Amino acid sequence: MKALVLLSGGVDSTTCLAMAVSRYGAEEILALSVSYGQKHSRELESAQKIADYYHVKFRTLDLAPIFEGSDCSLLSSSNQEIPPESYADQIKKTGGKPVSTYVPFRNGLFLSCAASIALSEGCSEIYYGAHSDDAAGNAYPDCSSDFNNAINSAIAIGSGQQLSVTAPFIGLNKAQVIAKGLSLDVPYEMTWSCYEGSDKPCGLCGTCRDRQAAFHSNGIEDPALS
Repeated sequence: MKALVLLSGGVDSTTCLAMAVSRYGAEEILALSVSYGQKHSRELESAQKIADYYHVKFRTLDLAPIFEGSDCSLLSSSNQEIPPESYADQIKKTGGKPVSTYVPFRNGLFLSCAASIALSEGCSEIYYGAHSDDAAGNAYPDCSSDFNNAINSAIAIGSGQQLSVTAPFIGLNKAQVIAKGLSLDVPYEMTWSCYEGSDKPCGLCGTCRDRQAAFHSNGIEDPALS
């Protein structure tokens, strides 16, 4: 295997997968999805379908017990409601702290676990879909350039320079990510981003709002809503 792709089933990670397949070929890619105790399984179901679509090897990892003490509103263990508002409005209320849907150090944990799996599988690269919109206002600090540079350095050192982390969208916004994906014919109708687990996206949570705005910036409607 050449590359491991962290695949959530959403827009960004699916675009990462398309890029990795385009570069290396499907037979050289391992897609990894993580269960972290989220309130619904729609993301994981989408990830499986997308991995099948691209004909890549697919693995899942259950890290839910690690987050059992968290009150993150995304988790089934939490009584908090997922805020039906934009990230900008949420950040105004946090005083500079991450938003309520921030899963504690999730990307750090996912990438560390992915590093162990990638090395075991002979991969030399890990792809993940962090982008600048998620890092804005410190909403998700583990999506920032500073975090990415630090974790990349740590994984390179800890692996004896055998492994690197690629975050191709770290300096891009979500609209730019989708523009890249459209050029690769990414099947965005198969992706799921909504924090709720209903039959249709709620359209109100922060990630739904960002996703719809990004598709509109590219002159199209969100295919998940069709």
